[in-house]
Amino acid sequence: MINLKDFEFWFVVGSQDLYGEATLKQVAEHAKIMAEGFSRDPQFPGTIVLKPTVLTPAGIREVFEAANANPRCAGIITWMHTFSPSKMWIGGLSINKKPVLHLHTQFNRDIPWANIDMDFMNLNQSAHGDREHGFIHARMRLPRKIVVGHWEDPEVRRRMAVWMRAACAWADGQRSTVVRWGDNMREVAVTEGDKVEAQIQFGWQVNGWGIGDLAQAYTDVSAGDIQKQLKVYEAQYELAPEIQKDPTARKALEEQARIEVAMKRFLEERRAGAFTTTFQDLHGLPQLPGLAVQHLMAEGYGFGAEGDWKTAMLVRAMKVMATGLTGGTSFMEDYTYHLEPGKEAILGAHMLEVCPSIAAQKPRIEVHPLSIGGKADPARLVFDGAPGKAICATLVDLGDRFRMIVNDVESIPITNPMPRLPVARVLWRPLPNFRDGAESWILAGGAHHSGYSTALSVEYLRDWAEIAGIELVHIGAHTDPVRLRDELRWGEAYWSYR
Repeated sequence: MINLKDFEFWFVVGSQDLYGEATLKQVAEHAKIMAEGFSRDPQFPGTIVLKPTVLTPAGIREVFEAANANPRCAGIITWMHTFSPSKMWIGGLSINKKPVLHLHTQFNRDIPWANIDMDFMNLNQSAHGDREHGFIHARMRLPRKIVVGHWEDPEVRRRMAVWMRAACAWADGQRSTVVRWGDNMREVAVTEGDKVEAQIQFGWQVNGWGIGDLAQAYTDVSAGDIQKQLKVYEAQYELAPEIQKDPTARKALEEQARIEVAMKRFLEERRAGAFTTTFQDLHGLPQLPGLAVQHLMAEGYGFGAEGDWKTAMLVRAMKVMATGLTGGTSFMEDYTYHLEPGKEAILGAHMLEVCPSIAAQKPRIEVHPLSIGGKADPARLVFDGAPGKAICATLVDLGDRFRMIVNDVESIPITNPMPRLPVARVLWRPLPNFRDGAESWILAGGAHHSGYSTALSVEYLRDWAEIAGIELVHIGAHTDPVRLRDELRWGEAYWSYR
């Protein structure tokens, strides 16, 4: 569903027309070698597009105009091979709407000590050319990521690839929709928010459709469509014995297949990347969508329960960033605590809707009653989450701005059986520890819904937040709630001024 090679990253190399034809030819040759090297690197998610060396204010503006008009262009990588006077860049940068990465590098890694002369110095001027370029970004208060080091260095390329994935997620959101089936869960504050401001800030269209529209699509699904979807389930998941023996359980599975087919068609027709449901509005559906939602998330869709469109949008962005990486990403909810001294942990789950991409083992489809919503027993995937490093991220509306909160966590094995809790679940310890992590999350206004990922780190979301122009609060190994309280108050002044 998500192909990051569809996104282009324009490599724009700066110089000026004072150096002469021979120098500019070398600049172009070096840029070509670098672009080809980037294109061969499998960790770069998008397609690198080398643009001709920019030499004049008019040429620079033309590049940015073309980038802004091209929907495939997800970001611009700039590098000043020589000295490119930054006043030339004002016209282009002032109209730019694409994410920018400033690559501070040089073509050669080492100084040629025995042969270095002024010709070499005039050609390889990134050390001060990029400083000139960096100044104009700072002077214009422009968001960007700065990556420093030799262009062949693995860490340089890793940081570039992280930004590229964040830029892909941003570009994906500029032309996508969150489909809200029904409204938000009644009386819940954190799932509400300013949908108009969200579209201005993030590009996402957040629109609502009646559950009757989905119910109609549900009735239009054929028996053949259901059987085709069942084969997908049977190939990917283990089926509980009762589904193979009990006609009622089998029927419950078929209902989820019908719901998923209807949902996916509905989403595809509206170019939607994310969606929400709520158990308070299920008229016309026999079950709360469970397995259907889980499998759609596994295919790359974002999801938010109880009408939580902000989390649905965030989960989709994280899904795009994580495409092709090891690990998974899911909608998540902090459910209950284990408070044994020294072993405190958080059990994350939901009624049904946790993505199987984070599973430690092959998930199993089971059918059980659901004590909320008043509908028939739904089929769902049951599994434990895989252990390892992970993040929990939430996006909240503070009224005057959006804030993202990211907590580094450690997913741990679930060693005690829970035979009476047939849902997908994950157990984690927040950093720096349970007490300070939970206090910091609550202090920052973190929601009970989040995007949980074993594939991403905070760096991805920091880059995405920088592109979006929103605040990011990171809770990690060195977070002190007392210090964080002060930082949040300082942030109020910055974001109000901004």
